[in-house]
Parts: sequence; structure tokens; C-alpha cells
Amino acid sequence: MARSGDDYLETRKRQIERKKRIWTTVSIISFFGSIAFGAVSTIQRAIQNPPQVTPTQSAEPSLQEQAKGYELVLQREPNNQVALEKLSLIRVQLKDFKGAREILEKLVKQHPDRQDYQVILADIKKREK
Repeated sequence: MARSGDDYLETRKRQIERKKRIWTTVSIISFFGSIAFGAVSTIQRAIQNPPQVTPTQSAEPSLQEQAKGYELVLQREPNNQVALEKLSLIRVQLKDFKGAREILEKLVKQHPDRQDYQVILADIKKREK
């Protein structure tokens, strides 16, 4: 009698394992199917409605607006590291190397362990010459 109990447990164990494999397979197929469906839909939309090409505008006014925003932040928080970093990058893009150098010198003083600030500062000093 104990033998049939063991057989039942083995049979039940195999059934459970088989169900797990089936569910895993169905889940994987569903996952990749949903990805494929999304990709096909996106490609169809891109083909049917190509993006509108607008004339390129100068980025300078946008950069100047961003610079003003960071300057306002720095008026409230003069040592805001993120605002200082972003403003220095914007000034480099605007070719205002003197302004970028002043900000980076402040960042190097505040964070002497940051090598990237020192490297960028040295590069800006070369560009100023």
C-alpha cells in the first residue's frame, strides 16, 4: 500500500512540473508576442504618419532661456552643484568661455576631488587663449 502512495506522489509531482513548464512557455510566448505587437504597431504608425520636418531653429535663444533659469536658481541657492554644472555647460555651448571658466573655478573649489571639473576647466582655459 505504501508503494501506491509513492507512485501517486511521483505522478503528481510530474504533473505539477509539466504544468509549470507549460505555463512558463505560455508566459514567454505571450511576453514576446506583446513586444512584437507593440513593435509592429509602432512601425505601422511611423510608416503611415511620417514625422513632420520643421525648419531648424537656432538653439541659441533656447540655451539663453535655460541659462536664465539656472541663474535664477543660483540666486536662491548660490552653491547648487547641479545648476552650476548645467550653467557652465550652457555657457560653453554659447561660446562664453569666460563665464564657464568662472563657474568651473567655483565648482573646483567646492569639490576639489572631482577630476572631471578640473579637466573641463583646463580645457576651457586652453580655449580662452
